[in-house]
Amino acid sequence: MIGRLRGTLVSKRPPWVLVEVGGVGYELEVPMSTLYDLPDIGREVVLLTHYAHKEDTDALYGFLRDDERNLFRGLQKVSGIGARIALAVLSGVSTSDFARLVQAGDVAALTRIPGIGKKTAERIVVELRDRVGNVVAVPAAGAAPVPLDPRGEAEAALQQLGYKPAEATRLATGAAGDGDDAETIIRKALRAALGR
Repeated sequence: MIGRLRGTLVSKRPPWVLVEVGGVGYELEVPMSTLYDLPDIGREVVLLTHYAHKEDTDALYGFLRDDERNLFRGLQKVSGIGARIALAVLSGVSTSDFARLVQAGDVAALTRIPGIGKKTAERIVVELRDRVGNVVAVPAAGAAPVPLDPRGEAEAALQQLGYKPAEATRLATGAAGDGDDAETIIRKALRAALGR
């Protein structure tokens, strides 16, 4: 099992990052909450990891904070939730806000997260309400360098999070401002989609 990586951040292509450790490049899928706080390319980074092996694929997921990895793992124990939806949750809401929504039983707010319908939201509340209170989030801070095509990069990331191409284009176009990097556009688009 790979539980943690320390190395040089080689690239950021939401939702993927490449970290070089001892001459080996590890490709990890990360939630937007982690991506927002990563250092600049070429700097050292330490990521907590979750390795997933299925019949036809292997995947490595990265997180800056333990509470995010714990929530990612906890969400997948809920019937009907896999890695894709768990990443969408972490990308769309902070761990502390998620815990608050679950404890309050706010099914309507949970359904605004991509990939979560009413029945799934209800299952999350039932199955996680007693356990989610142990999750404590660290506030996000930090921004990534401006990529060459931030709006296109944001659209691709939104599609990876479960939005249909037309919806991803609409959200990214509506959120993009002059000089915004991809992470800023994604953050604004997700806030708009969640009505915040």
